[in-house]
Order: sequence, then C-alpha cells, then structure tokens
Amino acid sequence: MIEVKGLRKVFGDITAVDGVEFSAAKGDVLGFLGPNGAGKSTTMKMLCCFLPPDGGTATICGNDILQEPLKVKSSIGYLAENAPTYEEMTVREFLKFIAAAREVSNPKEAIEKVSKSCSISNVMNQTIGTLSKGYRRRVGLAQALIHDPQVLLLDEPTDGLDPNQKHDVRELIKSLAKEKCIIISTHILEEVEAICNRVVIIAQGKVLTDSTPQELKDKEGATLDEVFRKLTSATPETASAVS
Repeated sequence: MIEVKGLRKVFGDITAVDGVEFSAAKGDVLGFLGPNGAGKSTTMKMLCCFLPPDGGTATICGNDILQEPLKVKSSIGYLAENAPTYEEMTVREFLKFIAAAREVSNPKEAIEKVSKSCSISNVMNQTIGTLSKGYRRRVGLAQALIHDPQVLLLDEPTDGLDPNQKHDVRELIKSLAKEKCIIISTHILEEVEAICNRVVIIAQGKVLTDSTPQELKDKEGATLDEVFRKLTSATPETASAVS
C-alpha cells in the first residue's frame, strides 16, 4: 500500500532526507525510528503531500505523490507531530469541520465512532484551547481517523499521553492495523516493541536497516535499545542526537 522510492529533501545546505526507500503493506504497523533530526517528520510530510520532494517519489494505494496528490490525501489519515487545530472551536465543531472537508458521507456516525475509539466523548463540547496536551493529541488522532482511511501516518501518536492513555492508543492502533497500513514515526523504542511488526531505522536522512524488531534483536544479540544506539551512533552527529 506504500512504496517509497529514493525520496530526497534538501533545505539549503542541509540534506534532511537522502534517498529513503521502504515499502509497507496492509496489516503492517511500521515503526519509522530515528534520533531527533534524523529526517522522520520530513519524510512523513512528503508522503502526505505537504512537502514536495527534491528527488524520488512514493506511491500510496497506487497513487503517486507527485502525479496524484489529491487521491493520495483522500486515502491517508495524518497526525502531525504538532497537530494543528482551531483552539476556539469545540471538539465537536472541529470534527464536524474535518468531516466536511473530507466529504464524509455520514458525519454524525463518523464523529460518534471516533469519539468513542479515541476516548474523547467527555470533552466533545469543550473548546480545544482548554484541553490538556493528552486530550489534544487524542483529538488529533480522531481527525486522522474520521474518514476511515486505508493508510495512517502517525507522527509521535502517544506524545503527551499518560501511561494509561498510551496503552489505550496502542491497543487502538493494533486493532486498526487489521484493515489498514500504518506508519508510526517515533524515537520511543518502547512504542516500537509494543505495537510494530516492522521497523525502519533512519539517521541523517538515510535508512540504516529495515527489519522486524525481533530479527534485529536476534541478529545483533542485543536489546532494541542497544541495536538502535549501535546503528545511530556511527557518526558524531548522530551520537549527539541520540544522547
């Protein structure tokens, strides 16, 4: 459902993403793992057609991000690292707005479904600006799910959540994976081991490995944390990013 081919993005003298390639299928929960500044969020933004690549391309559900961006956008749900919302809106008003923008056929039913699955039913009439960080994150996840997309691109989906909320969101993601393809961009190793069946590790814009968490641990005879540090500490720049 996702095929990434040689993606590249340059900002001035900095090459943020340098020839990234990987694929993901229905049923995959792919952990896109790397230290801060590795190029994870930039790659996600290119996949959702927010940023144009300077090289390479990708297809999502058979649609090319350069040639068919509208079809790509309609097939994905995207949760940004700092998910923007309209703080003066209530949660219900915001989800109605997103449902209309996504042309959801039965918005009332869709809003009811995501409000329950994301555990935000008790704040539906509260303005977003008054919500805690954890609740804002859950509202961001709800808007990504409201049109029942085939592909989910989630950037740090449990950021700001307490342990119980993290558990609930992870269980939700695992249940969604049965019918969807999900990419989770994160630097939290615990997240990967909890819910991902695949892991792509990236540093300095380059893919270092593409495997399963268990295969990585078996191959290196080490914990995922130790494998991550070994791979991403190969240069002074990445070593400092990890620390």
